[in-house]
Amino acid sequence: MKKLLYKPFGLVAGVAGGMVAGWAFKQLWKLSTGDDDTPDVTDADKGWGEILTAAALQGAIFAIVKATIDRGGAVGVRKLSGR
Repeated sequence: MKKLLYKPFGLVAGVAGGMVAGWAFKQLWKLSTGDDDTPDVTDADKGWGEILTAAALQGAIFAIVKATIDRGGAVGVRKLSGR
């Protein structure tokens, strides 16, 4: 039952986390490259190295944010429910 009650919170937290991760990726990319926009994979002017670096960085940021939200949610539910 508690798992069912956690689902809506998890969904909202996941969407918010995706937005935060997207913002963090754009800021980090801007800081490290000076470009305002992240590379588009179909942009013929961008090389493989830049595209794959951006994809790896974006994936790492999204994974860290997701793990943080999932872990934080689990700890919060455990504290609230005692389980």
